[in-house]
Amino acid sequence: MVGNSIRELEAKARQLRRHIIQMIGKAGSGHPGGSLSAVEIVTALYFRVMRLDPKNPHWPDRDRFILSKGHAAPLLYAALAEKGFFPKEWLLTLRQLGSPLQGHPHCRYLPGVEVSTGSLGQGLAVGNGMALAARLDKRDYRIYVLLGDGELQEGMVWEAAMAASHYGLDNLTAIVDRNFLQIDGSTEQVMSLEPVEDKFRAFGWEARTIDGHDFPQILEALDWARRVKGKPAAIVAHTIKGKGVSFMENNPDWHGKAPKPEEVERALAELQDQEG
Repeated sequence: MVGNSIRELEAKARQLRRHIIQMIGKAGSGHPGGSLSAVEIVTALYFRVMRLDPKNPHWPDRDRFILSKGHAAPLLYAALAEKGFFPKEWLLTLRQLGSPLQGHPHCRYLPGVEVSTGSLGQGLAVGNGMALAARLDKRDYRIYVLLGDGELQEGMVWEAAMAASHYGLDNLTAIVDRNFLQIDGSTEQVMSLEPVEDKFRAFGWEARTIDGHDFPQILEALDWARRVKGKPAAIVAHTIKGKGVSFMENNPDWHGKAPKPEEVERALAELQDQEG
């Protein structure tokens, strides 16, 4: 792995969080909680790990990222804009009529979006297809699928997990944004998921659990996943919903609620204070 240092990744993560707050605030709707929780994961992928060419978004040998939890679209858009796939000015058009930045990602409207997502549970199955295609085409690109933990309550996820193991898709990595909250509250109260890591192992995956906000742990886990052979790899990343904004952290009310103008200013001030 080459690229940005840990300090540079931390600075980029703060910038992505600012974009998320600003664009959702401007739109007046969106999903800040689950966008903020996965910032470090997406930052590590886009600015250190994945092989990409923003000037050639359909480059056949690029790595693929699938945002299975499509409601976290603001995070994906922020990363794509910072990476240079489209102008950053577009970010403030989120959810506006005619904007390519829809409430959920649309692969036909925006460069860098691999899959249109939003209906939860589908991303891992799509990732399986991409991983099999890479094998058939004898290409060495990798596929990364980011799943929400509440999304694991969808049966399709486990059908896809079973298939990935059966076909030995070692070019596929699933990353679970394990923030323990979903729109109705605690995942363990809605439909208990634990033990998540053991569940993936039972389906024939290699799996490990990390701190999803710690860049060294994230980078080491992604390197470990690349070294796994003969089976897919799952990274269960423990995160904090609404991470980086004190009044949003661990609060399910911010799953799908936009901050008001004064809350935007407060959130941006907090992120500014984290500089340095």
